[in-house]
Amino acid sequence: MSEKKPLCSIVIRAFNEEKYIGKLLTGIEQQTFQERETLIVDSGSTDATLEIASKFDLRIVNIDSREFTFGRSLNSGIQEAKGRYIVIISAHCFPVYPDWLELLLKPFEDQRVAASYGKQRGADSNHFSEHQFFRTYFPDISQPDQGQPYTHNANAAIRRSLWEQHPYNEQITGLEDLAWSSWAKTQGYSIAYVSEAEIVHIHNETIKQVHNRYRREAIAMKQILPESHFSIRNMIGMFIKKTISDLAQAQREKIFWKKFIGILRFRLVQYLGTWQGYRYSGKIDQKLHRQFYYPPGSLTDKIPESRTIEPIRYTGEE
Repeated sequence: MSEKKPLCSIVIRAFNEEKYIGKLLTGIEQQTFQERETLIVDSGSTDATLEIASKFDLRIVNIDSREFTFGRSLNSGIQEAKGRYIVIISAHCFPVYPDWLELLLKPFEDQRVAASYGKQRGADSNHFSEHQFFRTYFPDISQPDQGQPYTHNANAAIRRSLWEQHPYNEQITGLEDLAWSSWAKTQGYSIAYVSEAEIVHIHNETIKQVHNRYRREAIAMKQILPESHFSIRNMIGMFIKKTISDLAQAQREKIFWKKFIGILRFRLVQYLGTWQGYRYSGKIDQKLHRQFYYPPGSLTDKIPESRTIEPIRYTGEE
């Protein structure tokens, strides 16, 4: 007798997430939706991530950090998953409510829905301007059939049958979710936004990491939409517009001077990184992917530099 397959598989990408992975897995355990399995795709964690994960009912998929790309890590996890629906959540997120999973999957009752995604809110460690980003892109009102292809793989679900037709792009430096949902829209499917399926998305990034994130996303956007542009004029205009908006919100919250410098720095590196990403014309290889995903120094003593020269072949060797 064959083992019954779960209705959904939760796929979590992880690298050195010991601070947050336990809370996420506890939140998953508390979900009302029970027909599930959980997989962690680990790309070389050296902290206690896997030790903590081993205390929960889940499977671990290991990928070599030398082979990491955002799309490849997801494809590796989904390939091992058994569920009809694939739920994707970042390892530094956690669900707010016990019906998060149930609500995120509910839109699939409509056969036209290819993907759903839920609300995100930040934690105390997130930059003030990132909280404003979350409010803008993840509003309080659900949209069962939104008019554009935006999704976000920090908190999303897709049909596995469609992934089998079109796996995630393994070459782009980010925005693999947008590339996939854009494809789904061209096939006539719809995207659902579920405000009630809420998670907290924890970022504790340095300004350098913020710059790095927006730079890689801009490189990816250029890969997805080669004709798109982001000029110096766009950079300056967006910096001014968003900075004024953030400062106005800080004024309403009576924390204007407390957040003033942080807002300016965040928006400056955000749009500077975006502009630099659009201008990038170098090689997009594994070294660049690792640079964008792994913190500086985290792989220094773990991954040898590849050699382009062939080894000596001695007599008698096969």
